[in-house]
Amino acid sequence: MTGEITVFSGTAHPAFAEEMCRILGVELSHSRTTRFSNDCLQVQLRANCRQRDVYIVQPLVPPVQDNLFELLLMLDAARGATAAHITAVIPHYAYARSDKKDAPRISIGGRLVADMLSEAGATRVLTMDLHSPQVHGFFSVPVDHLNAVNELAGHFRGRDLSKTVVVSPDLGNAKMANHMARMLGVPVAVGAKQRLADDRVVIDRIVGDVAGRDVIVLDDEIATAGSIIELLRKLREEGVGEVSLACTHGLFTGPAIERLKQEPDIAEIVTTDTVPLPPEKQLPNIVVRSVAPLFAEAVRRTNLGESVSSLFSSEETYG
Repeated sequence: MTGEITVFSGTAHPAFAEEMCRILGVELSHSRTTRFSNDCLQVQLRANCRQRDVYIVQPLVPPVQDNLFELLLMLDAARGATAAHITAVIPHYAYARSDKKDAPRISIGGRLVADMLSEAGATRVLTMDLHSPQVHGFFSVPVDHLNAVNELAGHFRGRDLSKTVVVSPDLGNAKMANHMARMLGVPVAVGAKQRLADDRVVIDRIVGDVAGRDVIVLDDEIATAGSIIELLRKLREEGVGEVSLACTHGLFTGPAIERLKQEPDIAEIVTTDTVPLPPEKQLPNIVVRSVAPLFAEAVRRTNLGESVSSLFSSEETYG
């Protein structure tokens, strides 16, 4: 490291920032967030930022609006402190679902938040597995878009996968599922999904051969688990064997944990640490894989002016 790096963490997931800093061999700098009686937030960065490369770590997880605004205030504070470069490290970018105008008179939230981040002071964004890859193009600043496929695939390597297939819940995630399938040397299948509401979907068929096979269901995130439960129903109709779930962002919001508890044939749920997992959501069959080493390597390369592009394909392993 050059010694001119300063890392701060918002309050959303400080453990992730601490792990990054441990790998980088730097101290996590202190900040203070205060909420006033009128519900307004104030942020103070309590370390020198002048002419330094500043990295602010904050996934956009519930409560999303509080965490987003805290990040904006931290970016603005770093800019006001004349940081040389300011990178917003956002392991989970919540507004990536809002990527198009699919109803009259609605906001495209993914683009709006991208604009807000750059206006607040971000000169670069580092994120992982955007729900809609086209959101990458909403930013007016450079974006390093990592993915977790290699880390998730690593959990299954070394097993007998001769009767295993990777299944994507829908066509939108099929590219990610196909990537994992190639890495594991197994076939891929896709669910034909129709979304009726935020947590209501219908999957009327599976495209691909899954009968009699063990399956690894791969999605970019599990929120309410509505899509997963519907997919499991259809997979059972097809006569699959053992079921494993894998996702980058284990949000497990609303009824997700209760829904997953009621599915006894799920062997394991593999996720990453882009989202904090509180004790009440830690089911016995949940396995968390850390992507902090991948983010730390991206920060190291950015700081040293080295290429980050080779990390995008998840062909390399770090940590």
